Amino acid sequence: MSGSAESTRPSNITEARQPARKRARVSNHSSRNSTPNAYARRSPPRERAPRPISDDEDEESRSPPRKLKRPGAGARIGLADRAAAEAARKRREEEQRSAVNERQTGGVELVASHYNAVPERGREWRKTDSQIKGLRSLNNWIKSTLIQKFSRPDIPVQQLCVLDMACGKGGDLGKWEKAPQVPALYVGCDIAAVSVDQAKQRWEETLRRSRGRNRRPLDMHAEFYVHDAFGKPLSDVPRVREVGFNPHAGPGSGVIQGGMMTGGFDVVSMMFALHYSYESEPLARGMLKNVAGALKKGGRFFGVMPNSDIISASVKRLLQAESTGQTPNERAKPLKDGQEEGEVEEDDEWDPEKPAEPNDATIRPSDDGEDDWDPEKPSEPAASTTNGVGPDADDGEDDWDPEKPSEAAATLQHTDANTSPQQNGTTSSGTASKTDLPPLEWGNRIYTVRFPRNQPLANNLPLPKDGIFRPPYGWRYHYQLEEAVDVPEFVVPWEGFRALAEEYGLELMYKKGFREVFEDESGDRELGMLAERMGVMSRDRSEGRGGLLVGEEEMEASSLYLAFCFYKT
Repeated sequence: MSGSAESTRPSNITEARQPARKRARVSNHSSRNSTPNAYARRSPPRERAPRPISDDEDEESRSPPRKLKRPGAGARIGLADRAAAEAARKRREEEQRSAVNERQTGGVELVASHYNAVPERGREWRKTDSQIKGLRSLNNWIKSTLIQKFSRPDIPVQQLCVLDMACGKGGDLGKWEKAPQVPALYVGCDIAAVSVDQAKQRWEETLRRSRGRNRRPLDMHAEFYVHDAFGKPLSDVPRVREVGFNPHAGPGSGVIQGGMMTGGFDVVSMMFALHYSYESEPLARGMLKNVAGALKKGGRFFGVMPNSDIISASVKRLLQAESTGQTPNERAKPLKDGQEEGEVEEDDEWDPEKPAEPNDATIRPSDDGEDDWDPEKPSEPAASTTNGVGPDADDGEDDWDPEKPSEAAATLQHTDANTSPQQNGTTSSGTASKTDLPPLEWGNRIYTVRFPRNQPLANNLPLPKDGIFRPPYGWRYHYQLEEAVDVPEFVVPWEGFRALAEEYGLELMYKKGFREVFEDESGDRELGMLAERMGVMSRDRSEGRGGLLVGEEEMEASSLYLAFCFYKT
């Protein structure tokens, strides 16, 4: 027996020292032979005694046991973070789409319905009976000046392509016919369907006249589309997609994406419309993304828009006057371009407080040999049509131009401060607030600007006492121009807009207020002659005020706007 024990013991000891896998295999073999193996039996794990809890801590204050990280757990955490980031991105995109949809059922419909209802009263009425005929002439001359100065590319192209975002009734077609290089293709987009239909009719009438006796056929081809160029991508427009559109234009991954190698438009124009996009940041970015996406490298983006410097100075001045006990809605004289706050204007000629001189000067007809310079004149005389389109409608005016006549202004409801719950003059506690004050207001006999005290689209903030609009979006005011406009508009803070444009590869080339444009550009020989033909200045300088055929109140109204031009890098 002792020999048997000696023979089995070494084997058992060796087995106990083997790895667990082998130990388990021997153990199974032993169990099949029903031979007990004491060395193969594993003792149950001991239970660790709980750590004694001191008097100054309880069971709940103890830290939870540390969980061991399994292989691949780090990767799973990274995937979870990416999934959360993707979900957040989708939420932001949905919020932006929701903001655009709200705008389409609100601001877009209001603006479109207004301009759809703008009637054509005829060329003769605008030059004789209109109270703002001088302002109309000045605005059209400034638009023509931009086309003359900036529409020709630095590098010549055989076929110039122009995109007009907010083409209205096609009023600028005549100006493009007189451009330094007549566009081979003109594409007009607008949100107002009735206006687009009238633009098509105007173009058809222009083609009909060009096919008359001794007329040279037009080299320009024009197309028009109903499209919201702020809330929807322009790639949805077939012709724009065919010419070329870069959907990746603008900021992406922290860098500016490169433009298209080929294709795209040489010029994008936007006259009296950009301020509608500043209802919200998604709309402003959508507008600039469409501009940058449609422009080829080296292309120009120009137009006219409200001058935020004038608006800010007026708001600041009126709020300061109100704090000193003066009448809140006293008429404020807008500052001239470059004039500092509190600086006394030496030239009494521009003082809107003085009685306006009657502007009875009629527009002097142009000589026959100079008709080619006047985009406001039809190619040949023709009788007025009942719908306001045709030869008499070819006056070089843009439907988005605030000087257009309007009989629909009385039917549009004012969106003033007194209509929203935040502006009813009481706070949640029932105490009176500053919102019971009337809207901030300034202007003169022909125009009025009204600012609600609180701004729902700008986080319900009050008007800034320093005149700086922060955040830069959603600052609504109501603009009313005699015979023309009565709709909500939005402040476009200039420096913020310029910085935003740079994100989309648009570099500033030109920025001047309307008065500065007139003072600087009217001295140019060709542009000065154009001002005479368009009724802005008299030829012998004996009519009007030193030859200027625009009244003082009209010049004051014009100071609310500026002209700009950007270059696509």
